[in-house]
Amino acid sequence: MSQSSVSSSFIVIGKVTSVFGVKGWLKIYSHTDPITNILNYPEWTLKLKGQQLSVRVDRGQRQGKGLIAHFVGCDDREQAHQYCGAEILVPKTVLPELGEGEYYWHQLEGLRVVTDISEDGVKPLLLGKVDHLLSTGSNDVLVVKPCEGSVDQRERLIPYLEKQVVCGVDLTQGVMRIDWDPEF
Repeated sequence: MSQSSVSSSFIVIGKVTSVFGVKGWLKIYSHTDPITNILNYPEWTLKLKGQQLSVRVDRGQRQGKGLIAHFVGCDDREQAHQYCGAEILVPKTVLPELGEGEYYWHQLEGLRVVTDISEDGVKPLLLGKVDHLLSTGSNDVLVVKPCEGSVDQRERLIPYLEKQVVCGVDLTQGVMRIDWDPEF
């Protein structure tokens, strides 16, 4: 393992939850979709208790509804325990390119959310900023929290439905336009 610095150029893609068996395997919670995509990244940076460690995944597989992975040099249960609870990070630069109009969740987090200009010319209202997203199965949900200049101090759960609710995303300007009644 080598020490490495973790900056905003990294993204959390999962977490080490517990040990599995006696040969150094670990249970992994993956944020990727599908969950097995986390195994496409052979080098992980683990962040635990303020420390960062680089590890190399030499094996990984589905186990029941979850995943297990094995790190190079981690060959017994005691060694594996040190990784439990660690966040799994990779550089954003290794993420696959997305098509036009597709976004990673981390790109949407922090965007200002404004109502779209209505047909009657009402000025857009700032509802807040995207704090995080939730996966509900049918569609993702934006958790929008108030920020400076927000129309009110309400937290909103807004479905991420392209064209129906989300009218546009401008990453350069840091704005997401939505068709949403601020009273809802």
